[in-house]
Formats: sequence, structure tokens, C-alpha cells
Amino acid sequence: MTTSQGAAPTPEATEPSPWNIANALTVLRILMVPLFVWLVLRDPGAGGDHLELWWAFAVFALAAITDRIDGELARSRNLITTFGKIADPIADKALIGSALICLSAIDLLPWWVTIVILARELLITVVRFVVIRYGVMAASRGGKLKTVLQSVAVGLMLMPLGGVVATIAWVVMLAAVVVTVVTGIDYLLDARRLWVKGRARP
Repeated sequence: MTTSQGAAPTPEATEPSPWNIANALTVLRILMVPLFVWLVLRDPGAGGDHLELWWAFAVFALAAITDRIDGELARSRNLITTFGKIADPIADKALIGSALICLSAIDLLPWWVTIVILARELLITVVRFVVIRYGVMAASRGGKLKTVLQSVAVGLMLMPLGGVVATIAWVVMLAAVVVTVVTGIDYLLDARRLWVKGRARP
């Protein structure tokens, strides 16, 4: 139903209130990060019962689940807001970034893996802001696969089981590194195309 000129916009034309369940889950995910870090760094190392790591795994898994749920809620209930667009990727990067740093800090993951992944994320984030005046770099399927692989690898590495699980964790993490680098290069090529096209406009 249309409104006459000068009438107030319909509710459908306005952005939903940021005070909604999807954004609440995003904020909850951000608040989980300090708890997750505290639990991982309390791990006693060799000879301990690794109870802290199991709790850290539970917190990480719960945070990953909220990431999936808040996205589905925002899309299905028209709860997409400016706050959510900003906070959601911050929550994702804070969770994965802190997990990688903590795993390296307790010697469960080589630092080069953490550095490669975090450097890629930082570089692409900066590039997105640089070219945003010329166009938006949408998340690709490869980017989504990268996020899934990173989350699965971190989850597996948090479980202090060793053996086959540790081997699978390493395979998934190496796959995550490869996809992270490849998609990073792909994003850089997209950014270059946007930059060249934008600079060519009169």
C-alpha cells in the first residue's frame, strides 16, 4: 500500500529497531570472547585434565551456533540493521581471532598459521573500506567456506583428544589456511576491478 506525498513512511520502509533478538545474540557472542580466552589460557598443559579446554570448546561451539541463528533470524524476520551489519563481522573476527591466538599461545597451533589467517583478515578488511566508495565487496561462497573451515578446525583443536581427532583437526586447519589465502587473493582481484572501474568514471 502506497502513501501520499508528504505522509509518514510505512513501517516496512524504515529500518528495524536495533533492540532485537538477532542483535542480542550478536552482542552475547562478543561477550563470550573474554570468557573463552580466560578458559583457554587457564589450561594446565601436559599432565592436566584439560577441563578448561572442554569448557572453552563448549563456549566456542555455543558462540558459533549463535552466529548461525542470529543471521537466520535477521533474514527471516526482517531484523537486518546497521548495528547488526557492523557488529556481526566484528563478533566473528573477534571470536576466531582470539581462538587462533590462544591456541598458538598454548602451543596447540603454530604461530605462522595464526599470522597468515589474521593478516589476511586485516588486509581484506582494510581493502573493503578503501574501495567501498566504488562498490561493496560481497561475501563469496569461498569466504563462507573459509569461515566454516576455520570454525571446525578451531573446535577440533580445542578438544584435547589427540590421535585421529588431532589429525583431522590439522587437515581441516590446513584446508582452512589454503582457502583463506585463495579467497584473499580473489577478494584483492575484485577490489582491483572495483578500483579501476570507479577511477575510470568521469
